[in-house]
Amino acid sequence: MAASRRRRALIVEDEFLIAHDIETTMHALGFDDCDLAPNGRRAHSLSMSDQPDIVVVDVCLEGGREGIEVARWLREMFDVPVVFVTSYSDDDTVERIHERVPGAPVLLKPVYPERLANAIAEVSKRGPTDPLVAA
Repeated sequence: MAASRRRRALIVEDEFLIAHDIETTMHALGFDDCDLAPNGRRAHSLSMSDQPDIVVVDVCLEGGREGIEVARWLREMFDVPVVFVTSYSDDDTVERIHERVPGAPVLLKPVYPERLANAIAEVSKRGPTDPLVAA
């Protein structure tokens, strides 16, 4: 009997406690391995050595909106589903997310486990680059 493939998540978050909370939730959701990256450089390095099955990324890294570009690059390189977490829900930020990474759910912090689970189920079901279906 062949061993099943381990599910891997990449969490791109520069706040350690939030990253740890997301990691705990991802393990509870069945992700075997969770790589933590506090910035875009580390996210690039980790994803090149072991491709993630899903990416959870903070919009603001190192004081800027770098998370959006990190997510765009990861999706382009690996066709991986992306879920954003952010403290910023202003129209400009949300519009930029939807322009650069169409269809990616945006969750406001604090990130509640059930909301993260629902977002992951949704992007996993429809695929990383399919647009959101209007409800």
